[in-house]
Amino acid sequence: MADLDLLTQSLARNVKRWRTERGFTLEALAARAGVSRGMLIQIEQARTNPSLGTVVKIGDALGVSITTLLDREQGPTVRVVPADRAVRLWHTDAGSFSRLLAGVEAPGPLEMWEWRLMPGEHSSSDPHPSGTVELVHVTSGELALTVDGVTHRVPTGASASFESDTPHTYGNDGDVPMEMIMAVSVPPVR
Repeated sequence: MADLDLLTQSLARNVKRWRTERGFTLEALAARAGVSRGMLIQIEQARTNPSLGTVVKIGDALGVSITTLLDREQGPTVRVVPADRAVRLWHTDAGSFSRLLAGVEAPGPLEMWEWRLMPGEHSSSDPHPSGTVELVHVTSGELALTVDGVTHRVPTGASASFESDTPHTYGNDGDVPMEMIMAVSVPPVR
């Protein structure tokens, strides 16, 4: 079975599991996540490969990380994620990408990402749930981090943190690739 098929099957199983554990109907989860009931049905039946934005919205609504939604098996307390098992969720033809390196539930979702943005490329994000925070550390190039309409320059070796419950964009206005490691902490669903 191909990697994409395995991810689609895992997503189907885990969305249904967490929706049931939370006591959400399809309608309730659709409303919380801002996605259609039909999309959720297709996801739970493994009939679609949803966008990264859709998976993020569903994870946020369920209060679980993307890693948890894509997890193929229950792991032990210590979980090593081999480099070839990190999940590349977004990319462009120019070479930009984001890769989910690892994630846990502690007490809400906590994720670690690797990002590369090629010169001139940008990636926008919708607001996350209230209380969500992000930490970024730039390992090469310069990040143009725009939060709520204000752009902040984060050069190589520098780090930044911000509340990500407002629109935000990661950008590379330079002429060399920008690479960063990012951690996202989402509060648990109450």
